[in-house]
Amino acid sequence: MKKSVLLFLIVFVGTIFSQTSSGKLEKVFSDGFFTEGPVSREDGKIFFTDLTFTTETDLQAGNIWLYDANTDKTILYRSPSGMANGLDIYKGKFYACEAADYGGRRITETDIATGRAKIYAAYYNEKHFNSPNDLVFDSKGNLYFTDPRYSGHEPIEQPVNGVYKVTPDKKIELLTGMISMPNGIGISPDEKILYVVCNDETDPATNTSEKLKGNFIAKFLLNDNQPMEYLGLLVSFKYPTGPDGIQVDVEGNIWAAIREEAAPYIGKYDSEGKELLRIPLPEVPSNLCFGKGKFSNYLFITAGGSLYKYLLN
Repeated sequence: MKKSVLLFLIVFVGTIFSQTSSGKLEKVFSDGFFTEGPVSREDGKIFFTDLTFTTETDLQAGNIWLYDANTDKTILYRSPSGMANGLDIYKGKFYACEAADYGGRRITETDIATGRAKIYAAYYNEKHFNSPNDLVFDSKGNLYFTDPRYSGHEPIEQPVNGVYKVTPDKKIELLTGMISMPNGIGISPDEKILYVVCNDETDPATNTSEKLKGNFIAKFLLNDNQPMEYLGLLVSFKYPTGPDGIQVDVEGNIWAAIREEAAPYIGKYDSEGKELLRIPLPEVPSNLCFGKGKFSNYLFITAGGSLYKYLLN
């Protein structure tokens, strides 16, 4: 075979598959137990959570940490945290999904300037949520969050593991209960598509649930004043590999923390589900966020008990 033909085949085959990123990865924090939920501020500060599963940590009650990318220093922002998991920031306040396992099983709102917190949503049909996991706001102030149950001794009161919407006037709507274990959540730039992760730790071969089960990212169409419409799967994974937290960039690409024990990574997918990029990691990731301001060319990734920053090419 001629060298020119061989070179063409190598280049052609290489374009079929996603690229493996060669950006710079740096661990900036390693004192957590199970880090989660990073969210960034314009000033380079990153809030992230620490799920201290009580059966494994002698009843530690959870932490929220604050990392400053300007100084590379991390301080303890809040403990106990209500077992906070996913976080988001909207109009100067940060919102926390407080999980089960002696946590709040609610959404709380904290004024960043004062540190004062209040309850934003705690019940649906007069019953506690299962274990709020992750959340995202749209530009109108609607909050979308997932509510599975992975751990915790508390009784499960909701009949489904749901995806909910909280309007600015605090009305709560169950959008869907069709996903067996809803986890990460994101919204498209035009705010028409809601992406919902399913990370079901049960082997699909033995799972008899009639729900959508397995490990995948699903797509839903958001209709004003109409029920949310299921559009199918964006991307699916073979058990036990699966996605956790996700972020959607301004171009509509979905970045996902992929929990694969042998070769964990961040995966980047276009709006049709094509894998565009992989960022290999030394620890299994749980979530990620994009930096802001002068750190907008960084990803911040929670993995294991750590926080990483990744310089994008």
